[in-house]
Amino acid sequence: MKFSWSTLNVKNMNESIRFYTDIVGLEVVERFEGEPDLEIAFLGSGKTQIELKCDGKTHKPEVGKDISWGFETESLDQTLALMKENGVVVDSGPYQPNPHLRFFCVKDPNGLKIQFLEKIK
Repeated sequence: MKFSWSTLNVKNMNESIRFYTDIVGLEVVERFEGEPDLEIAFLGSGKTQIELKCDGKTHKPEVGKDISWGFETESLDQTLALMKENGVVVDSGPYQPNPHLRFFCVKDPNGLKIQFLEKIK
């Protein structure tokens, strides 16, 4: 068995896609209309993808406070600069819990905690 995707219900598909493409660096793999008032997009850059689901009937997605997604970056400093350039507020960090890892967190447009991490060699 292999992990294929994680689904996030979003309040605004365009705003969410903009965050995950422009800020995180993922690409839209597929985007389509489902049932009436339902739009789905798959984003990724590897085998595991993110599914964004926007249901016109759902006005406020519920995101759990204990769930986060982590994205590895080549340079945490460059990623911090990208956040500043795009007006994305750093929610916490940067932290360095050990000599081999640095990270910080932001919230996506739906309130999901996103970690950006750099593995230090």
